[in-house]
Amino acid sequence: MWDVPERSENPLLQIRDAVWRPIPASLRLLAALGVIVNTGIIVTGGAVRLTKSGLGCPTWPQCSGDSLIPTSHNTHAALNQAIEFGNRLLTYVVLAVGVLVFVAALRLRPRRRDVLRLAVVQPLSVVAQAIMGGITVLTKLNPAAVSAHFLLSIALVAATVWLYVRTIEGDETPRPLVRGELIWLGRGLIGVVAVLLLIGTIVTGTGPHAGDDKAPRYGFNIEQVAQLHADVVWLTVGLTVALLLGLRLTGAPARAQRWALALLLVELAQGAIGYIQYWTNVPPVLVGAHMLGAALVWIAVLRVVFALRDRGPVPAGPAPAEPSPTSQGSPVTA
Repeated sequence: MWDVPERSENPLLQIRDAVWRPIPASLRLLAALGVIVNTGIIVTGGAVRLTKSGLGCPTWPQCSGDSLIPTSHNTHAALNQAIEFGNRLLTYVVLAVGVLVFVAALRLRPRRRDVLRLAVVQPLSVVAQAIMGGITVLTKLNPAAVSAHFLLSIALVAATVWLYVRTIEGDETPRPLVRGELIWLGRGLIGVVAVLLLIGTIVTGTGPHAGDDKAPRYGFNIEQVAQLHADVVWLTVGLTVALLLGLRLTGAPARAQRWALALLLVELAQGAIGYIQYWTNVPPVLVGAHMLGAALVWIAVLRVVFALRDRGPVPAGPAPAEPSPTSQGSPVTA
């Protein structure tokens, strides 16, 4: 039996305990925070592009010239520099959260090896993201580099979602909760959404929001790639409807049905935003909303598939130690 000291009522010490003396619930909260910040930086990265601030810091790892922070130069306004530099600073926030998640997973007792493996992905992937961001800047926002940067973010979001799910389930061998063909349909749906996101980056790399007026573009016809994107959207919606109907008709667990319904609703909202932005000449605000929607669709489809199986209850954490008689009634100090 693992014992831990009595947990403090001081908010600052509670934050420390969540990382250094974690329990399953505190690790779950940190994992959720990892999902949020990695989704958020996708949106802020989009804001950099949509405000034409992609080269606000024209060098890497410096911002401009030999300076790590923005300095006055004639190619970009101070606001563009601040937006790009601010997004770079947010990378450190994401890295900090990743390190906290890893430390908590390392300190968790009893230790869960696959949870620890997923946790270590977060800080390492942020480093990879920073390097990919540097390549994007040094290639003057080449659309292939921009696409790779976004897709790497999507892969990292998948890792954070996987980690979060592992913090709310046990370590037993996965037991399917639905018929085998529905599991395969769900897995296929993940593949289709991944293709949808890939094509979305091609549409973005062909469209008007390059991040800088001088950035190169893909040489595709925008109407053709947008139509291909729309076709895959409808395929995604059709498969989601089929999965939802299959789950309902076979009496699948309510949780799986709820996530499938949530996925369908997010897809419909995302599709509506996509059509409206196309008809209104892709205003930046709607493009930003569409990027957030893409991340939410990705998260929802992953949650659907994870909801199709069960791995038992979460392993019990360490029991709090009984407070000593001398400590009872004593004030809590920081």
